[in-house]
Amino acid sequence: MAVTVADPEPGAPHQPSRTRRFPRAWLLRLAAALVSGFAYYLSFAPRPLWWLAPLAFAGFALVLRGRTFRGAFGYGFAFGFVFFLPLLTWLLDFLGPDFGPWPWLGLSFALALYYGLAGGLITWVSRLPAAPLWAALVFIALETPRAWFPFGGFPWGRVAFSQPEGAFLPLASIGGAPLVGLAVVLSGFCLAALAVRLWETRKPTRPAVFAALGTLLPVVAGLALWPTVGTDAQDGERTIATVQGNAPDIGLALQGERVLLRRNTIAESQRLLDAVNAGKVPKPDLLLWPESATTVTGPDPQVDQLVASFGVPALIGALYQLPDGHLQNSVIAWDPGAGPGQRYAKQQLVPFGEYVPARKVAELVTPFLDQETVDMVPGDGANQAMAVAGTKVGVFVCYEAAFDYPARDAVRDGAEVLVVPTNNAWYGESEMSVQQLAMSRLRAVEHGRAVVVSAVSGVSAIVAPDGTVSSSTGLFTADSLVGRVPLRTQTTLSDRLGAWTEYGLLALAIAGVAGGLVLRFRTRRTSAGTAGEAAD
Repeated sequence: MAVTVADPEPGAPHQPSRTRRFPRAWLLRLAAALVSGFAYYLSFAPRPLWWLAPLAFAGFALVLRGRTFRGAFGYGFAFGFVFFLPLLTWLLDFLGPDFGPWPWLGLSFALALYYGLAGGLITWVSRLPAAPLWAALVFIALETPRAWFPFGGFPWGRVAFSQPEGAFLPLASIGGAPLVGLAVVLSGFCLAALAVRLWETRKPTRPAVFAALGTLLPVVAGLALWPTVGTDAQDGERTIATVQGNAPDIGLALQGERVLLRRNTIAESQRLLDAVNAGKVPKPDLLLWPESATTVTGPDPQVDQLVASFGVPALIGALYQLPDGHLQNSVIAWDPGAGPGQRYAKQQLVPFGEYVPARKVAELVTPFLDQETVDMVPGDGANQAMAVAGTKVGVFVCYEAAFDYPARDAVRDGAEVLVVPTNNAWYGESEMSVQQLAMSRLRAVEHGRAVVVSAVSGVSAIVAPDGTVSSSTGLFTADSLVGRVPLRTQTTLSDRLGAWTEYGLLALAIAGVAGGLVLRFRTRRTSAGTAGEAAD
């Protein structure tokens, strides 16, 4: 007998009697789905409870067992909705009371639909051999379209982002975020199958042994890979200083405080310079400013003078004005002698933050849109890895940490260290900043690079290539970090495979769903033929 996640209860004739005995069984299943979804949320930062994620998926798999497509869709939606609601509460801090809870509820609802679809499709693969694997593939496959739609994609809350530490993290160096996510879900689904088999047989049958192996294998594989995660310097080291100027906790109203952000960043940079000159901290090889710390519309003598005072190059996070007046969210390489040079422009813009999709519709419900509100222009990926401070520095900005391609493209272009300028001041004292830091920690292992996160108001951090946080700042405080990081040139298997891992898992999931449909069709046709012969 094959190990399955969601075997139908044996014998349709028994279903009505079971319903009479347990008229509110659906309420118990709904409660279990909600508890599992909330447990999944608890596995995310700032809580170091990475091991809760597979347990949450085990509970989810048990809820789906024996359900129809429609029922599984509903339970999957419930699992997802109760997960996204607390995970995305930072949207309330960002938008403020003028919007109310509707954008937060609407986005949570839309994302939970993906989980509902996953639940329904899992019932189609539940009778295949190695059903937990097919079910895990289906769940992870639906993270791919979520990175495309709605509004250019919103991959926040991917399974892998619950794993900035722990047994599954080293798998990122092999297959990136998709493989880490698959390992977590597979471990949980196999644990559910193991529990079902042991409950049914009360002894370790062959299906139970296979389920136990499926539960433990991802964990053991991850632990075995830890020694292969390289942290040593392969091309020397660099001392990088990141400046956190701080900002008021005012959410979307921060749009009107550009002058204050610049002033605070310059003031903290000057304090850092004084500490360097006094010998209190090492002189950096590279100075890093956070995202949108200033606006550049032309020559900037004040930044010129500041960078020249440090005597080292800087990467300046700035809103850069194009000749046509539009803005690009940029990182500018600033030389202490020659001034501004290469520039990277953010490619993955934040919907409703940096541009407004469906603007005509948004104007009906948004109190902040007017004729003067102009969308930012996305970058084309040029200068993703910039030659600065005697090395190649890879850049991806804030929201881009949630997407696979920016960091991967930077490493493929030769980046030996990664930097992430970000502005999380929009989101108040919420968990958003630490959720994003968890993504950068995953990227460090995925690409075998040190990562330096530079935030306007926190959390700024220096992350080692194994995902360890060497130093970090608090939220809403002016501070600086100075740390020495290794430069690494070796690419990981994840880098070499690139998007093939994700698309390969997606193709397998599609094949599994197709195979499940074929099996269901054949089973129904065989049952119909048997019933016809019996009637004759």
